[in-house]
Amino acid sequence: MIIIGELINTSRKRIARALEERDIKYIGRVAQKQASAGAHYVDVNCGTRLEKEVEDLPWLVEIVQNVVDLPVCIDSPRPEAIEAALKVNRKGVPIINSVTAERDRAEAILPLVKEHGCKIVALTMDESGVPRDAHSRVSIAEKLAGLMEEYEIPMEDVFFDPIVQPVSSDGTQGVAFLDAVSRIREEFPQAHIICGLSNISYGLPNRKLINRTFLIMAMLKGLDSAILDPTDRHLMAAACAVEALLGRDEFCMEYIKAFREGRLEV
Repeated sequence: MIIIGELINTSRKRIARALEERDIKYIGRVAQKQASAGAHYVDVNCGTRLEKEVEDLPWLVEIVQNVVDLPVCIDSPRPEAIEAALKVNRKGVPIINSVTAERDRAEAILPLVKEHGCKIVALTMDESGVPRDAHSRVSIAEKLAGLMEEYEIPMEDVFFDPIVQPVSSDGTQGVAFLDAVSRIREEFPQAHIICGLSNISYGLPNRKLINRTFLIMAMLKGLDSAILDPTDRHLMAAACAVEALLGRDEFCMEYIKAFREGRLEV
């Protein structure tokens, strides 16, 4: 399971203040906590600061890379901000989050993916917006796959995101997402499938319970990566156990390692 730590995001008030104040120590500590908790990538997102994103995003990338040895997930819809962040990247292969099937957006972002050899999160949405059913999500994934082929981006570098929507506002969305994951996994076995996990529980009490349960269900359908809070020890323990049970952890070595390191909190 590929874990992308979600906590360096200016939609969180403490991160927004740290960025405004250029609080290097605080942002560094958040990056280190996520790395220690088992994240494989650190997401950096300052999308709430549109007027300063081109300046802020590469600054965040540099701060994170100064304190952890993990690659970053560069989280922005703006090609100019992504390009600025890529120029300072120096640790591993980053993920760009994200592109959609909208032709203008794809033509602006996919050349950067190709030029820099990045991985890419491909959201299953197009000019008509976010789909509500599994069939539409899969159809857009097929359109995105065509764009990846056009730009010679290998399917192994693509993270399809069927887009989690809150079940609090539409109770059909959990099932629609899970169905889309299953069908995309079958059609594109070499690709990754990702989600922003916490969206599923928006507006509900005890969100961690919903998140943890939904992650298990999605992994059973073929999800192999997620943007989530890696410091949620119960969530990470569940992911580790499911990996072992699905045969995706050879000889359960990662599970055993997590146990020895005291990370299997129940």
